Parts: sequence; structure tokens; C-alpha cells
Amino acid sequence: MKRLHVGEFEELMLLSVRALAPPVYAVAIQRFIARTAGRDVALGAVYAALGRLEEKGLLRSTLGEATAERGGKRKRLFAVTPAGMQTLMDLRRVRTRLWQLIEERG
Repeated sequence: MKRLHVGEFEELMLLSVRALAPPVYAVAIQRFIARTAGRDVALGAVYAALGRLEEKGLLRSTLGEATAERGGKRKRLFAVTPAGMQTLMDLRRVRTRLWQLIEERG
């Protein structure tokens, strides 16, 4: 299988979606990133990254139920796919190996 390129922000998005109780919506992801990573991220950037990750097959989305608080609009909810989880595990292995090499050199 061809390995997909995932940038640092996309990796952060994948990790956030997985860390939250999926399925999760964009505003919750935005707040989670602000709280855990200390990064203020525009909601448009969150939606753009979620769209790219879904196009790559690393996330999937579904529409939730309509809610009164959103004027009857449905939320798009995201969850990590098996391919997305494999990508996260691959990224973790690479980072772990790099840190091992750094530590070996002192």
C-alpha cells in the first residue's frame, strides 16, 4: 500500500480525533487542540485539514442528528479509519526511532 504524506498539523488532527471520544465534531477538535497543544487554530483550518484527511481515507465522517442549538442543522462527526490508525502507529514508530537515535548520541 502506498504511504500517504501527513503533515504535522494533520498528524495533530488525527491524534486529536482519536484522543476524543469519536465520533467528534470540528469545534470540539478545535477546543481540544487549544487546550492540549496550546495552539489557537482557526475553525476553517480545522475543517480544511479534516477534509484532506477524509480524502486520504484516514478519517471518515457521518452526519449527526439535527439539534435545536444549531438551528436544526446537523453536525459532521469524524472518526479515525483503520488506515488512519495505521498511519498514526507508523508515525509513532518513526518518531520513537528518531528519539532513540538522538538519545544514543547523548
